[in-house]
Amino acid sequence: MPRYLSIIHIDESSAPAGGPSEELMRRMGELIEEVTKAGVMLDTAGLTPSAQGTTMHWKDGKISVTDGPFTEAKEVIGGYALMQCKDKAEALEWTKRFLQVHEPFWTVSCEVREVAEG
Repeated sequence: MPRYLSIIHIDESSAPAGGPSEELMRRMGELIEEVTKAGVMLDTAGLTPSAQGTTMHWKDGKISVTDGPFTEAKEVIGGYALMQCKDKAEALEWTKRFLQVHEPFWTVSCEVREVAEG
């Protein structure tokens, strides 16, 4: 079965300063348990804020390094989910359910891509 990576993009300006609420974490935990029991979830995790990140860029044979925060970024990668699904429609359905556990004030999007098998 194909694997799909759901790359979670968040607008850090709409996220609460204290992080996700206990209620959101409870709902997310329930969904992750359901996806795992269904045999779909291979791995998932959230990421620390972009202020704690570093970007390395390769151009013209040289590496440049920039430490966060990255003020020019409107959205940042907030996490990921690696799922094994029968098809893209199933991956999109699980991703839709993930988005729906968030409170309305969050701005979250997910880019779902099939993993290219070598």
